[in-house]
Amino acid sequence: MSEPTPAVRVSTLELFFDLVFVFTITQLSETLAEQMTFGTLGNVLLILALVWWMYSGYAWLTNAVAPNSTTRRTLLLTGMAGFLVMALAAPEAFGEYGWLFGVSYLVVNVVHSALFRTAGPGARDAMKILTPLNIVAALLVLGGSLVDEPWRHLLWVLAPILQIAGGYLHKAEMHTIAAGHFAERHGLVVIIAIGESILSIGAGFHGVHLGGGAVLTAVLALCVAYYLWWFYFAGDDARAAQALAAVAEPARRARLALNAWGYAHYPILLGILITAVGIKKTVGHAFEGMHWEQAVTLSGGVAIYLLGHAGFLALLHLRGVYHRLVTAAVVLAVIPLGHLVAIAQLGAVVVIMIAAAIIEDVPEMRRTGGTAISDFGRTGG
Repeated sequence: MSEPTPAVRVSTLELFFDLVFVFTITQLSETLAEQMTFGTLGNVLLILALVWWMYSGYAWLTNAVAPNSTTRRTLLLTGMAGFLVMALAAPEAFGEYGWLFGVSYLVVNVVHSALFRTAGPGARDAMKILTPLNIVAALLVLGGSLVDEPWRHLLWVLAPILQIAGGYLHKAEMHTIAAGHFAERHGLVVIIAIGESILSIGAGFHGVHLGGGAVLTAVLALCVAYYLWWFYFAGDDARAAQALAAVAEPARRARLALNAWGYAHYPILLGILITAVGIKKTVGHAFEGMHWEQAVTLSGGVAIYLLGHAGFLALLHLRGVYHRLVTAAVVLAVIPLGHLVAIAQLGAVVVIMIAAAIIEDVPEMRRTGGTAISDFGRTGG
C-alpha cells in the first residue's frame, strides 16, 4: 500500500542531530573499554536506555513536526546541546557529573515537549499524556543524581520504566507515521553508529606500532563493520520501510514503529557499542590471548546486534530471522579462539559473517537471475 502522504526525506539538520546523539554511544563505548566490569556494563545499559528513549522521541517528533522554521530549528539546536552535554557527562553520570547529566536530560525533555506543541492536533493530544510522564522521568534522573546509592540507581531504573509505560497509556492512533522518513531516520543513526565505531577503534591505534598484526586487525575490524552494515542495509532496510507503509491502520502502524524501530533497535545499537569495545581489546595484542571477558565482548557484541536485527525482522514478518539467530550462535561458539589468540577469533568472526552473507544472498540471486535484491514482498523466517 502506498503512503497516504507525499514522501518526506530526512533533513540535513536531522542528520546533524544524529551525529550529536551517536557521540553518546562513542562515550559509552570508551567507558566500557576502560573498565570492563558488570557494574560498568549495567550503567552503560541504563544510560543507553535513557538516551535512546529520548532520541526515539525526537525521531517521532521530526516525523510529525518538520524543522522548517527558525523557532523550530532553534529549539532543535537546544535539544542537540542537551544531548551533547549528556554525552560529555555520560562517563561520570554515576559519579561527579551526575547532576550535569540530569540537568541536560531535563532540558532535552522540555525542548521535546515544547516542539511537539507545534505539531498537529493528534500528536498534541498524545503529548498531553506523554509530556508529564517524560518530565517526571527526567526529574527522577535529576533527583537520582543528587542522592546516594542505592537510591540513585533505583530512581534511574524507574525513569525508563515510567517512559515505557507512557508509550502504552495513550492512544497510538493519535500519531501519524510517515513510514519512509521514519525508517530512513533510524537507518541513518545505525550507519552513523557503525561509522563512529570505526573511528573509535581507529583512535585505539594511537601509539601502536603498525606491524603486520596491527594492520591485519584494522582490516578485519573494517570487515566486521561492513558486515554489520550488510545485515541491516542489504535490502532489509527498504523492505522494512515498505512493511511499515503497508500497515494502513494508524494504531497498528504506530505500535509497529514503537516495537520495531524503538525497542528492537536498542540491542542493535548496543551490539555496535560492545563490538567496538571487543575489537579495541585486540589492538596491539593481535597474537596474544585475550581475557575471557574480552573474548566474550568481541563475539557477544556481534551476536547482540544480530539478535536485535532478528527481532526487528520478526516484528515486520520479514525473512532472515532464523538465519541471523544461527549466525549469532556460531559467532558465540568461537569465543574460545580469542582466549588463545585474539586475531584468530576476530578472523573467525569475519569468516562467519562472510559465509552467512553468501548463504543468505545466493538463493535470492538465483531466484532473481543475478539481479539486485529488490523484492519488497518476501516474508517469513
